Amino acid sequence: MSQSSASLSGSLLNETQTDTATLGAGCFWCVEAVFQQLNGVLKVSSGYCGGHVLKPTYEQVCNKTTGHAEVIQVVFDPQQITYDELLEVFWQTHDPTTLNRQGNDEGPQYRSAVFYHNEEQKQKAEHYKEALNGSGAFNNPVVTSIEPYHNYSEAEPYHQNYYNLNKNSNPYCYYVIKPKLEKFEKVFKNKLKKAD
Repeated sequence: MSQSSASLSGSLLNETQTDTATLGAGCFWCVEAVFQQLNGVLKVSSGYCGGHVLKPTYEQVCNKTTGHAEVIQVVFDPQQITYDELLEVFWQTHDPTTLNRQGNDEGPQYRSAVFYHNEEQKQKAEHYKEALNGSGAFNNPVVTSIEPYHNYSEAEPYHQNYYNLNKNSNPYCYYVIKPKLEKFEKVFKNKLKKAD
């Protein structure tokens, strides 16, 4: 179990075998908002992964010199949602054919990336990427990088749960994240958490 899994509290997590996925698909505010809604996802954290600077700040990452990608770290219950299903959502909710870019967000920190935690995750990501490229699902080749998980650090507190806390005050949430969520909810309605 990863350190972030182990640090989670609550009886549900203590009784549940969890696994962890780390994914980069552009701005972590958008990606976090999508994955938070999936049934079987227990926790989503925004962070930075894959660079050469220890514990970088948001400003350092935005300067495009640390090598990090903006990512989400997903702690999930594999009895409710599989790593394969997370990959399916990942590849269908961003454009994996644009190098270092998602929409107007540009730079290596916005690269499409799977940071694998073990050999099984690596093989699944490589297989899925190969299948997508072979299927012609996209007009251009999938450029998602498949990288070993290393040098992860959680982003600053104000980046966590960003959409839910700022959807009524930040125009980026309204014009960029909200339409993405609406599309996601239509495509993956059978995988969403039940409303309380």
